[in-house]
Amino acid sequence: MDRLIFTSNATITEMAQARQVLVNELANVSTTGFKSSYDVALKSIKADGAEHGFDTRIQTQAVSRDIIRLKPGAVMATGRALDIAITDEAVMVVQASNGERAFTRRGDLKVGAQGQLETSNGHLVLGQNGPITVPPGVALTITSDGSVYAQDPAQPGNVPPVLVDQISLRDASQVQLLRRQDGLYQVADKPPGSDFPSGPNLPTVIPKALEGSNVSAIEAMTRLMDHSRSFETQIRIIKETKSLDEQSSSMMKLA
Repeated sequence: MDRLIFTSNATITEMAQARQVLVNELANVSTTGFKSSYDVALKSIKADGAEHGFDTRIQTQAVSRDIIRLKPGAVMATGRALDIAITDEAVMVVQASNGERAFTRRGDLKVGAQGQLETSNGHLVLGQNGPITVPPGVALTITSDGSVYAQDPAQPGNVPPVLVDQISLRDASQVQLLRRQDGLYQVADKPPGSDFPSGPNLPTVIPKALEGSNVSAIEAMTRLMDHSRSFETQIRIIKETKSLDEQSSSMMKLA
């Protein structure tokens, strides 16, 4: 019975962490470029010592690793010059608020107050030599390879646009990325801010378009309902085990 309670308790802990992931996904169904992640995994650990019971006990423990699924979401044409949809399993390199290098799929870009290209939530977009600084008063266009061109609206139409910089893109098909606390991505099993070599596929973007979330609301709701039922089942098992244990104790007293 003791082992049964240990197993049920570990399952409840695992489901609680997995449920947090599902709730976060449901909250971001309409967030531009949001990516779902793998569920919480389980690992076996040895729970020894007088505090945990027998030295031979092996207990399951939930391990929360928010590994990103880079499956593309639906692409929506917007016609806005600074909107880009990142294709396949590529990511864009940005600078987090703490100065670390990070990655994102969010492509609704803007020019910030300091004249630098950034995401709509304020993370600086990195080019080939750091943050991309945009000349004031120019019209920007972004090509499929991530090149950012500027053109002065006051100049005649036959003046070609000038290359400002090229957005740093990485093919992440060969690496695992984890979700950071700020919603950006970092390389799994490496220190925050680490870079990685681009994979074999050429990273590209779709100009004047945005990628939607790849979360299926129906699938996430179904999984959340399954978790709720499983949680109730485990609680019922613990209650029944407690009742059986009390009955056994009563029988031993009578004997």
